[in-house]
Amino acid sequence: LRSSIGDYGEVAATLGAGPTHTLRTVTLPLIAPALISGVVLAFARALGEFGATITFAGNRPGTTQTAPLKIYLDAINDPEQALPLALVLMVIAMAVVVAVHLRTRRVAV
Repeated sequence: LRSSIGDYGEVAATLGAGPTHTLRTVTLPLIAPALISGVVLAFARALGEFGATITFAGNRPGTTQTAPLKIYLDAINDPEQALPLALVLMVIAMAVVVAVHLRTRRVAV
């Protein structure tokens, strides 16, 4: 964001554009390709990890079942039962991402 937007936001502000208008008409169009690339790469990575989990982790219910496999099987059989575990995994993943981000910011400062 810092390198691609540069002074465009400041120029828009000096021309009278508000923060919301600047975000919608300047910032988002500039970062849209990066956001789309990030989403596609994250999705591809998630599919790869899921495939590796299915292949190598095993799936003996009650014995060797991993959380992604449990969510997958529950999504097929009972989608309402898969949602809580999926949310727990998402919250844990987000906590890890935030913790790593905060740690790298603290080290860099």
